[in-house]
Amino acid sequence: MTTRRDVLGGIVAAPLILPKHVRARNADPIATTQYGRVRGVNEAGLLVFRGVRYGADTSTRRFARALRPSPWTELVEADRFGLAAPQTKSAEPTSEDCLFLNIWTPGVDHGRRPVMVYLHGGAHSHGSGSDPVTDGGNLARRGDVVVVTLNHRLAALGYAYLARLGGPAESGNVGNLDIVLALQWVRDNIAGFGGDPSRVMIFGQSGGGAKAVTLMAMPEARPLFHSAATMSGQHVTAAGPNHATERARAWMARAGASDVAALRSLAVERLVEAMAMTDPIEGKGEISFTSTLDHHILPRHPFYPDAPQGAARIPLIVGNTHDETGYWLAGTLKRGDTNWDNLAERLKREVVKDVDAAWLVDSYRALYPQRSPGQILLAASTAARSWPGHLIQAEERAKIGAPTWMYQLDLPSPDAGGVLGAFHTLDIGLVFSNTHLSAARTGDGPAARSAANAMSDAFIRLARTGNPNGGDLPDWPVFDLRTRATMIFDRAIRVENDPRGAERRLLAVAPYIKPGG
Repeated sequence: MTTRRDVLGGIVAAPLILPKHVRARNADPIATTQYGRVRGVNEAGLLVFRGVRYGADTSTRRFARALRPSPWTELVEADRFGLAAPQTKSAEPTSEDCLFLNIWTPGVDHGRRPVMVYLHGGAHSHGSGSDPVTDGGNLARRGDVVVVTLNHRLAALGYAYLARLGGPAESGNVGNLDIVLALQWVRDNIAGFGGDPSRVMIFGQSGGGAKAVTLMAMPEARPLFHSAATMSGQHVTAAGPNHATERARAWMARAGASDVAALRSLAVERLVEAMAMTDPIEGKGEISFTSTLDHHILPRHPFYPDAPQGAARIPLIVGNTHDETGYWLAGTLKRGDTNWDNLAERLKREVVKDVDAAWLVDSYRALYPQRSPGQILLAASTAARSWPGHLIQAEERAKIGAPTWMYQLDLPSPDAGGVLGAFHTLDIGLVFSNTHLSAARTGDGPAARSAANAMSDAFIRLARTGNPNGGDLPDWPVFDLRTRATMIFDRAIRVENDPRGAERRLLAVAPYIKPGG
């Protein structure tokens, strides 16, 4: 069976080589950037540029703001993805020289098309812009838009806050500054790829969605994009500087560095190995590095104590999936061994709201008397872990009158007979119109294709006009605190007011505390 590792490894290991007559027939495109010319490939009439450099090698700039690339004089082939950022458990080759982006465009014709820049998920520690599910070809064709994906520094190399340990003041957010550099590249160069620099949308899923809303709280980033969407990116608060410093100090010790100078001189493999350590604050999982409230690059939390007024002009889609935690609970749900005796203990391990697990079980049994223990585990863990951040984002935006549209994906994955529900990540393949890929896990039946058409078209319209409404989509009202109108993407696409309102009110007794802060 061909795996994602096989696909990506093949792409990175060797450039795409086509017979001369095929290359001549396809008329591979050449575009000019402010740094030099690049040649992409023509794929069934769509022009694709992979591995276009937007920043210089970061190995000499560890923990510091990246530099722009040096100009080149020779024509550079842009026919394969650049290397991913160093990370644990990587599925593809990595390097500190990782600042590359990828472009899918209908033409290098100065067509002034909307530009959709996708920020990949994987928290702030994993992933890349070369995931096959985020291939921008179908989205670009469908909407006559330019799609961009990118790599940036991750984990400790992108978010270790070393300012109080003798490192650069910006160190806790250089991964986000890489994205800013990429958006500056888009502003300065995308017209040569058929894009409109005055209509740039950023969107991302999970960690990518979290980065999108964090950029809305960064004054340096805000002028570089004009609309945004966060898909299951529940960032309300960034990491605080005290906890971020504690994590950086622990990671430095695990790597065997006595100071930041020593940290800069260590082999990157040693730094990555140390990133696998258990988080010193949460006592579980890998050490957590994320955007940091540094009172400098990021002067405030994304949604605390409110939504940033400076981003009120930016239209925003806030989305979540109905059964987010099915992604993490897959093994348990597939085994089907959750019962009334072990449900409370299992639920306790999954929620971040500080409520009594036995009370939560009793409350959910009263709300949904026909549901099984496994179904309640899925519903209650989602509502007390992954859903609250999305609600807070929409609520705080509504309070300042910022244009915000909320969606919920209810269409379940066919995996395991549907027992996992509409889990975390399921909306990626739909928005990118890549339901034909098995890795999308959506299936490719009529319901999935219909949801994909509706979701991708809504995102395209947001990029083009600043409003997702239009086409065959039911009228999608702006989110407000009175009606809480939410677009439901399911077999029947519809708007519901305050979906799962009883669950929301039940869990309103306790505040949401984002893990990793």
